[in-house]
Amino acid sequence: MTISPFREHELMTTRRQLFGRAALGLGTASLAGLLQDDLSAASTTEGLHHPAKAKHVIYLFMSGGPSHLDMWDYKPELAKMFNEQLPDHVRDGQRVTGMTSNQKNGLPVCPSKYKFSKFDNHADGVWISELLPHTAKVAKELCVIRSTFTEAINHDPAITYIQTGSQIPGRPSLGAWLSYGLGSMNENLPHYVVMHAQTKFPEQSLFNRLWGTGFMPSDHQGMLMRSQGDPVLYLSNPPGVSRTDRRKQLDALSALNSQQHDRFGDPEILARIHQHEMAYRMQASVPELMDLTQESPETMTLYGKEAETPGTFAACCLNARRLVERGVRNVQIFHRGWDAHGRLPAEHESQCKDIDQACAALITDLKQRGLLEDTLVVWGGEFGRTVYCQGSLTRENYGRDHHPRCFTTWMAGGGVKPGITYGHTDKFGYNIADADGNPLTPQPTKEKWTPGTMHIHDLNATILHLLGIDHTRLTYRYQGRDFRLTDVHGHVIHDLLA
Repeated sequence: MTISPFREHELMTTRRQLFGRAALGLGTASLAGLLQDDLSAASTTEGLHHPAKAKHVIYLFMSGGPSHLDMWDYKPELAKMFNEQLPDHVRDGQRVTGMTSNQKNGLPVCPSKYKFSKFDNHADGVWISELLPHTAKVAKELCVIRSTFTEAINHDPAITYIQTGSQIPGRPSLGAWLSYGLGSMNENLPHYVVMHAQTKFPEQSLFNRLWGTGFMPSDHQGMLMRSQGDPVLYLSNPPGVSRTDRRKQLDALSALNSQQHDRFGDPEILARIHQHEMAYRMQASVPELMDLTQESPETMTLYGKEAETPGTFAACCLNARRLVERGVRNVQIFHRGWDAHGRLPAEHESQCKDIDQACAALITDLKQRGLLEDTLVVWGGEFGRTVYCQGSLTRENYGRDHHPRCFTTWMAGGGVKPGITYGHTDKFGYNIADADGNPLTPQPTKEKWTPGTMHIHDLNATILHLLGIDHTRLTYRYQGRDFRLTDVHGHVIHDLLA
C-alpha cells in the first residue's frame, strides 16, 4: 500500500514532537517579552550586568565535609573542656544526625589536637592550623569566610544544594549557569571542565548531575576529564579512521541532524551538533593541554612531585591553571574523602597532604602569570564537622559528625579582598556569632541575610557578581517558571569585594 508523504509525516509525529513544535511556535511569538533585559542566554562581556572582576572560576571542592575546627577555626578555650558534654543551650534543639543522636557517651566536646598560627598583619588575621603549612604561605591572598552555613545535614542533598541551588536533583549546576550566561572564551575547549582527584578515602560517590545541566540544553554540561587513557572518552579516532575521514563523517551527520532540527525544532539536536563539533576540535587541543612536559622544572617543583602523576590533586591543579590560561571559563576539581566520622586525625592528615602544597602552588602560579587578578579560586565543602566527638574520644584520636550550622570557605583572587577573615563563630565553633563570640539570636537563615554571615546562596550570588552577573537576573524559563541558581534567595557579600 502506498502512503502519501503527508500521512507518513503524521505517523512519524510523536505526541512529544507535536507539543514541542507547538511550544516552539508560541515561544517564538513571545520571546521578546520573556527576555526583557535579563541575561537569559549565552553572551559576550558586552551583555554583562556590571563590570566583571573575574573571567574564570577554579572551584576546589572538598567532598565529605572538611573540619573547620581542625584547619581554620581556632578555638583555644576548648582545650580546657576536653570530654565535657556540649551544653544544651549551645545546640538549642538543633537537629543532629542519627549517627550521634543516641550516643551512649552523649556529645563530648572534642578540642582539635593541632596547633594554629595567625598569618598576615590584619587585625583579625587568618588563623591556619599546622595541617596546612604550604597554604599558610599564601595566607595574604586568602579571603577566609568562617560563617558559611547551609540547611542540609547529609552529604548528597548538601552537595547537590551547594552545586545547584537545590537539595532536590534536577537543577543546573553552577558551571552550567556560567556557561549559559557567559558563553565560551575558547571554541576549541569546553566552557566547563571537571576533574576528580585521586584520594585514599573515596567514600562518597559523585554523580554527574553535580556538573550537569538539569533542564538546560546539554551543551552546557561539564566535561569530565579523566586521568587515565584518553582524557575524554572516545577522543581518539578508531584504528583506520583518519582525521579527514572523521571530518567527512561529521559533515554528513551534521546535515542529517540539521534536517531533523528543521523538521522537529528540538533544541537538543542543535546541542548534539555543537557537541560533535567540539569533540572534533578537542582532538587537536586536548593532547596539547594535557602534555605537562611543556612545564618548566621550576613550575613542577612548585606543585611538588605528586604533580607528575596524572589524576593527583596536584596534577589537577596544574591542569586547572593550564585550562584557565587557554580561556576555559570554569574548572572544578572534586577531592573526596573528607567524611571523618572515626579516625579524623589520620584521615585529615592524609587529605591535607594531598591538597596543601597544590592549593598554595595554584595561587602562586596564577599570581606569577598575572592570572590571579581575573581568576577566582574557591575552596570548600558541603558543610563542616561538629565540635563534639563521634565515637570514642582520646586527645590523639577522634571523629566528628556533619555540621551545617557554620563552616569555613575561602576565596582568592578574582576581585575579593586578600588576607582577611570574614564572620565569627562561638567558642565552640558551633554557631555563627558576633565579633565578641556571642551566638547570633536568632541564628541566620537563608530568608533574611545577617551581616557577617554567608549562606551558600550568598556564596553563589557573590561568585556570579564577581563574574559580572546579577544573580537575580540570570534566569532560565522552565515549566512556566523563571529559575535561577540562587532560587529566590541570596545576597552579594559586598564586604568581601576588593
